Amino acid sequence: MTCLSRQELCKKLRDNGYKVTPQRLAIYEELAGTDSHPTAEALFKKLQRNNPYMSFATIYKAMGILVKIGAVRMLNTGETSSRYDARMDEHYHVQCTCCGRVYDIFDLPTEKLTQAVTKQSGVKIQNSDFYFYGICKNCQ
Repeated sequence: MTCLSRQELCKKLRDNGYKVTPQRLAIYEELAGTDSHPTAEALFKKLQRNNPYMSFATIYKAMGILVKIGAVRMLNTGETSSRYDARMDEHYHVQCTCCGRVYDIFDLPTEKLTQAVTKQSGVKIQNSDFYFYGICKNCQ
């Protein structure tokens, strides 16, 4: 998994003018330790077990900061709440329309699609997010 180390996260926070707090570190470490792509609410429930002092507002604000500094990716899978991913390497996502689980997909050959989009729109593509939807093996 390619997430930031604690040292890299601390540097990224400081370089962007944010304080390194135990709460921000705990939130990032929880997110980096899972591949479930949790919502802020799910992170709150998970973190409350060991950090009862941590409020939902703290988690929500920290997620905004982590997204802003490029330490976390916010996923909009069409649900009412955004999901978050600490993996910043190039990969895509597929979501089960039955259970809602989001899976990581790697090494998709997207070059031809990116070239076609550039050709049709005249826009030089800098980044892309692909979402796929279907029914996972467990729900089939």
